[in-house]
Amino acid sequence: MKKLNVTIQLDMLVPDDWELVQTSEGGHVIGLPNGQFLDLAIEPLFANDPEDTWSSTEDEELLNDILDLVESEEVTYTIVTH
Repeated sequence: MKKLNVTIQLDMLVPDDWELVQTSEGGHVIGLPNGQFLDLAIEPLFANDPEDTWSSTEDEELLNDILDLVESEEVTYTIVTH
């Protein structure tokens, strides 16, 4: 089996009332003003043609099989205020 490294970096303009919340494991998620939390992580998308519309799968077994291939995941959040 081969190893695939995927690096994801997003720059987003977000509302001022979003905040970083530290989890019990020392990671961070985003606290939303409605009491929900947001974590941006890998979500596999599928298509029957690379030029077609991509979407997530309803096949939980396939999704779990792909996510089981992930050995580690690291997401770093930083909020910059000007």
